[in-house]
Amino acid sequence: MTRNFWLIVIASIILGAPMPMLILLGALAGQSLAPTPTLATLPPSIQMLAGIVVAIPFSVYMGKAGRRNGFLLGAAILIAGGLCAAFALTIKSFLLLCIAHLILGAALIGLNFFRFAAAESVSDQHKAKAISFLLASGLIAALFGPLIYTHFKDALLPAPFAGGYVALAVIAAIGCIPLAFMDKLLPSTPQASAKSAPEISKREILARPVVLLAIGTAAISQAAMVILMVPTPLAMEFVGHAGHHSADVIRWHVIAMFAPGFFTGYLITRFGVMRIISIGFIVLLGAGIVALQGTGLVHFYVSLILLGIGWNFGFIGGTYLLQSAITENERPLIQGINDTLLAIASSLASFSAGVLYAGFGWETLSAATLVALFVAIVAIFLTNRINRTA
Repeated sequence: MTRNFWLIVIASIILGAPMPMLILLGALAGQSLAPTPTLATLPPSIQMLAGIVVAIPFSVYMGKAGRRNGFLLGAAILIAGGLCAAFALTIKSFLLLCIAHLILGAALIGLNFFRFAAAESVSDQHKAKAISFLLASGLIAALFGPLIYTHFKDALLPAPFAGGYVALAVIAAIGCIPLAFMDKLLPSTPQASAKSAPEISKREILARPVVLLAIGTAAISQAAMVILMVPTPLAMEFVGHAGHHSADVIRWHVIAMFAPGFFTGYLITRFGVMRIISIGFIVLLGAGIVALQGTGLVHFYVSLILLGIGWNFGFIGGTYLLQSAITENERPLIQGINDTLLAIASSLASFSAGVLYAGFGWETLSAATLVALFVAIVAIFLTNRINRTA
């Protein structure tokens, strides 16, 4: 593995800590300021919606200015968003909190490209393992993010949750240190032979069955994870579980998202990417089934852990498929389109989760998730059949 790869991993570990913090902060801070319960998940929904606007510009910017500059920009935006959210809570402005989460969402989209940067920093035979290991490094963020949230959410500033956002901004500033030592251009500039290759339109690229399969797999995994994850702290609080239990459930969920990454790349190489994706979808269905069984503490733990494992297999599988299906010249635009579509899927899932939970409750939300997931999985396997015959 290269020097750049390890710097990417270190930066990803530090800048990954805000993600589990925002799972907790978004819904709970939103609930504390929202004019109606239905709007409690609006801040995290807007946070995910930001990707629709910024994913392609971020990816194209990185293609021109280099990964390092793109990640530094993402970290700077993360600092601004954290401070804006803390100020919103201090003055009790729900509108400003939503704006802050829009800024935070833009930052997280930029930092999501770490997985592509990791793959681009190693040779072809190590790409699956690089993506897998990069996501596995998020395990450290999973362990420390909720702890930082617990210790700082009511510290530093008098307003509840504001301290958590300030801590998030400080973490983002620290994350700039390893980024500063990265090479400026990553990936390397395409060779002249690649430049002379005929131009292929984005429509032609996106029409490839394998590209549709890759994007669809990642989008389904992301949406299924978001729709159950976002309202979990609200549901646990509603049925009487303590706040530290919510933080612990989210911590184990994020651990389950990233810990399998230590061997997912090996499993893809050993058994094939579609088998691992299939297992991931089965595990996601299992998460929905467990969520339907009740609202006891054990149900939340098991459901969210299964949700994390299923996401890991599906998301890494989809990312590896996409990285293998496109050329270096195609990557800036197509990776941006991929993350735009992921942001659309996440935003729809997050907002739907808020509406379904507020209007009908946790059980209905879980049942709706199962039905939608089943339909989406059928569509994916039909696409895979087309890909095999293409």
